[in-house]
Amino acid sequence: MNTPKKICCIGAGYVGGPTMAMIAAKCSDIRVDVVDLNAERIAAWNSDTLPIYEPGLDEIVEGARGKNLFFSTDVEEHIADADIIFVAVGTPTKTYGMGAGRAADLCYIESAARMIAKVARGPKIIVEKSTIPVRTAEAMRTILDANAGDGEFQVLSNPEFLAEGTAIEDLQDPDRILIGGERTPAGDAAVEALVSVYNQWIPRENILTTNLWSSELSKLVANAFLAQRISSINSISALCEKTGADVDEVGRAIGTDSRIGPKFLKASVGFGGSCFQKDILNLTYLCEHFGLPEVAAYWDQVIKMNDWQKSRFSEKIVKTLFNTVRGKRIAVWGFAFKKDTNDTRESASIYVCRDLMLEGAHIALFDPRVPVSMIHEDLRYVGVSQEVIDTQLHICSSCEEAADQAHGVALLTEWDEFKEADFAKIHDAMFKPAFLFDGRNILDHDSLEKLGFDVYSIGKG
Repeated sequence: MNTPKKICCIGAGYVGGPTMAMIAAKCSDIRVDVVDLNAERIAAWNSDTLPIYEPGLDEIVEGARGKNLFFSTDVEEHIADADIIFVAVGTPTKTYGMGAGRAADLCYIESAARMIAKVARGPKIIVEKSTIPVRTAEAMRTILDANAGDGEFQVLSNPEFLAEGTAIEDLQDPDRILIGGERTPAGDAAVEALVSVYNQWIPRENILTTNLWSSELSKLVANAFLAQRISSINSISALCEKTGADVDEVGRAIGTDSRIGPKFLKASVGFGGSCFQKDILNLTYLCEHFGLPEVAAYWDQVIKMNDWQKSRFSEKIVKTLFNTVRGKRIAVWGFAFKKDTNDTRESASIYVCRDLMLEGAHIALFDPRVPVSMIHEDLRYVGVSQEVIDTQLHICSSCEEAADQAHGVALLTEWDEFKEADFAKIHDAMFKPAFLFDGRNILDHDSLEKLGFDVYSIGKG
């Protein structure tokens, strides 16, 4: 296939939007159309207020939008015109039927494949960008071949390895780009066509090519390994608290071992985000499906440890506040699952807020990026009634306001501005003793204690 001139991406979410914006910015000779049936989302991409927040994303989109980057609801038209079609639709965990609670729901993948087959003509390269189970490409190829007229398709796997909050940096200078394809002449040609796109700004040695199944599985395994490291250090944080050790010092000591390395050894209230839990659940389901229950149980423990870390933090707050939080104001700083994003999916803050509200606490919440509507939606999803939300949740405009007349402060997202708060003023405005629970271990605890705070931190005896 010749060098592609037109790219279409189905799905304008956290993966599709930023990835296509970067391709358009780096490949001025390629037209990039991002399509989605959600008109409100597309309108946001075409406005000055983008639907997602990522540092640097606004500038990338503004520089390419209207030139060679376009956002549209005209899905079929742009699919028909494209040389390469990226599929970046959601693959949430199933909530029904076989595999509920673990398996990936591929209904949007199947719908995208059927839409492509309906309108595509001539040779097309279909690129799996969504995180999907191994051998999903086979299912897509079956649907395409069974429903296409004169379309000729090559299905590739090109998983994303973006970290929210640093997605633009990850796109500009990635550790690697992974592309999997069929080991046939046509498959190799399709892989090289996609390589030619990324190679316009990424060195060829950083673009890895594999077979389809290895590429699909690599995404799940990468996220599983990262989540495993977090659960491992969090398990040790509990032991540190019992023994008087310091989890930061333990993490630094073991991280200097070149076989281990220092990354993802920071203890916290637990991991969140759209990928880690979903992908491990998917991995455990696949292992069971292929008759590997021992492997499934191994990875399932990573999720159980993460859930326990969140509930352990909530229990610590209740026990510290004299075994009751009923009617007490608890300031919660942060609702996003990490700093520099407005994404709340599987955020530890959701579950800590739920636990405390069900204990009767009044939550005074501040997050600089997450909209109120999302906070309400997330809390309802985990079982908090709207009546409880209306009476026990108070949205604040600053961390200082949240802490006013509070019995305790729980820091749950590592926003930089929380480190710069006026803690002397905050201490004066709180009930005494003034408890501070640092769920991210980002504050200067010695200084806080000198101000009079009773500080609880993760993994410090």
